[in-house]
Amino acid sequence: MSSDLYINASVTVKNGIVMRNGELYFKAGSEDPSSILAEIYEHLLPAYPKFYKMDQLSKLGWLATEILLGPEFRYKNYPADKVGIVLSNANASLDTDIRYYDTVKDIASPALFVYTLPNIVAGEISIRHRLKGENAFFIFDHFNAGFIQQYVSGLLNNDNLQACICGWVETLGKQLDAALFLVEKTPNAGAVGFTPAIMNQIYQ
Repeated sequence: MSSDLYINASVTVKNGIVMRNGELYFKAGSEDPSSILAEIYEHLLPAYPKFYKMDQLSKLGWLATEILLGPEFRYKNYPADKVGIVLSNANASLDTDIRYYDTVKDIASPALFVYTLPNIVAGEISIRHRLKGENAFFIFDHFNAGFIQQYVSGLLNNDNLQACICGWVETLGKQLDAALFLVEKTPNAGAVGFTPAIMNQIYQ
């Protein structure tokens, strides 16, 4: 059993700047988080109406994953239960809760549905790409590359997974902050090692 694992793709979103594999992928014209997410979605043109139901946390994670995987991932013949998702953030659904209460504070009997919670982020990604592997969302006070690397390495080295989407997805106020990594056992041409140091370097 090999312990060599590789980051075959990475995506970071820092407000309106989207990087893929260390290169500029997209730069939004707006500074408003909702508008930035809409611009990224329109740039991708995925024709996925459920996108409009998502809260900002779900939209950010979903869009980052679309960019991360790209069209090439669809042609890899992994069983559905061998591709997992391990995400983390600090504020979970707090941002959506704040926005929700702002909309209903003057309504006596609100009839709004809050489409949120971290597990829905991973759930939307799983539905989109038909993934049935490990699905976890951890809460930390900062991006914890060491924990993510250790946890995901255990899943792949024990043959629970053959590939994993992992990283950090955070929204709060005007902040959009994501760093996702596609980790696999076999490297592609642009692969880098799956280590905390490299993950932190990509995130920063």
